[in-house]
Amino acid sequence: MLHFMGLELNTKYRGYIRDAAFDPRRWLAPGQLSIHPVPCNCRVNSEVVTEDINVKVGQLCDKGHRWMCSKTISDCVEAIIGAYYVEGGLRAAMAVLKWLGINVEVEEELIGQFLSASVQTYLPKNDVIEKVEAKLGYAFLMKGLLLEALTHPSLQESAEGYSYERLEFLGDAVLDILLTQHLFYSHKDTDEGELTDLRSASVNNENFAQLAVKHKLYQFLQHSSGKLPENITEYVDSLENPSTDKLNLLSDAALRGPKVLGDVVESIAGAILIDRKLDLEVVWGIFKPLLSPIVTPEKLELPPFRELLEWCNKSGYFLGIKCTDGDKIEATLDVQLKETFLVRQGCGKSKKDAKAHAASMLLKDLEDEGLLVPKNASNTQQFQDHRNIFDAMDIQLSTPTRGKGSAGSKIAASLDKPVDWAVRMSKGGPRAGLYEFCKKLQWPAPNFDCAKVEQRPTPQGQGFTFASTIKLHIPNSDVISLTGDCFADKKSAMDSAALLMLYELQRRGRLQVQEVHVS
Repeated sequence: MLHFMGLELNTKYRGYIRDAAFDPRRWLAPGQLSIHPVPCNCRVNSEVVTEDINVKVGQLCDKGHRWMCSKTISDCVEAIIGAYYVEGGLRAAMAVLKWLGINVEVEEELIGQFLSASVQTYLPKNDVIEKVEAKLGYAFLMKGLLLEALTHPSLQESAEGYSYERLEFLGDAVLDILLTQHLFYSHKDTDEGELTDLRSASVNNENFAQLAVKHKLYQFLQHSSGKLPENITEYVDSLENPSTDKLNLLSDAALRGPKVLGDVVESIAGAILIDRKLDLEVVWGIFKPLLSPIVTPEKLELPPFRELLEWCNKSGYFLGIKCTDGDKIEATLDVQLKETFLVRQGCGKSKKDAKAHAASMLLKDLEDEGLLVPKNASNTQQFQDHRNIFDAMDIQLSTPTRGKGSAGSKIAASLDKPVDWAVRMSKGGPRAGLYEFCKKLQWPAPNFDCAKVEQRPTPQGQGFTFASTIKLHIPNSDVISLTGDCFADKKSAMDSAALLMLYELQRRGRLQVQEVHVS
């Protein structure tokens, strides 16, 4: 939807979208010609979508054509709506949506009709309503809304004729926007990526299910399901058991909160919104203390598999992933360290659950051996651990076996004979080729160290040449250290060192380099 809105925005105001950094070499005063021409190779006379891989997004040609990603346009539309919401509130955001061509008028008559339709017979359950209102700290004007918010669909099929499903749909969106707004204003120096992680950690069924248990809202759920109480009791016991490992709770689908618990919390939020005629501030005033403590960047815990991936990328290791189907899906995750091959197996009802289970065990192994900084470590400890992280990589780990995978077995099997390896000789090609080779064999990524070598004359004065030293640790073997040729820029120096390393691996019988020259 936003894509089509963005296309209309692009038609009217495309010149205002800045999708690339300002290039002073391309700026022209009236009447001047560019000394850095960019000939037009667009082969278009109008605005069309292209799949040409040679098109450079964001670069303006001499005829004024500028290619732009559709996501850039959609992001721009979302940013405009967000800016109006931040500065003018909900009505301002609705006004700009209308300006974009979407009719989102609030009709007071519809709210009144919904309130009238929600007047249910609640007197026999008056004690339930009073107890829930006491926990919320809010007295409903229309008591039937609260009763509807507590009614499971199993009762709708039997006698009641209504359930919380529609209110849950509304409450899901309400809590999303309220928590997003809170995080946006509370963490002004946090970037978009971390804000998204904070929102994901706050707005999810597991978080809302724990809220329902914490405030004992589940005790007032109206239902006629025979299995539901058993599932809820099992989950409540797992939370109240002090020996429950929180990381395993997140990775084990069997211990995750039943969806009904999160649904009830969302439906109550939707009921309050309707009861107060779309007053978001009232809803937030009630739910903020219920949701506290709300996650902060310092306390943010990523899902186990995501955290493991980020650690591998940061530390220069590659993660092996293999999933097998069956009654329960099994996932095998392995990491080749410098001297040790770690492998863990997890299981679950889905690939996501199985990988999370295995990742949680690998994270625990890395943390126990000092390779991973604990989330609750002090800033001083984290700084010291990061300084010593590469020394800690040399620690001999005991491989956690789960049926197969002794240290170094995977690497040995991968090196039976040299492999033909194509290497592009254009800029960046040797580095990419070496990186992909290490990834294929799950070797630790190579390290580059660039240093200034000597001065050289340039039109602007004195410049420097650079030389790059590359180090590659081959698991269960030695460390290769080589220095490439000198170049005027660091990237070319790194390419020289990477190419030298590839030919050294060829000399050792690891691969056969095939140079690919791109015209």
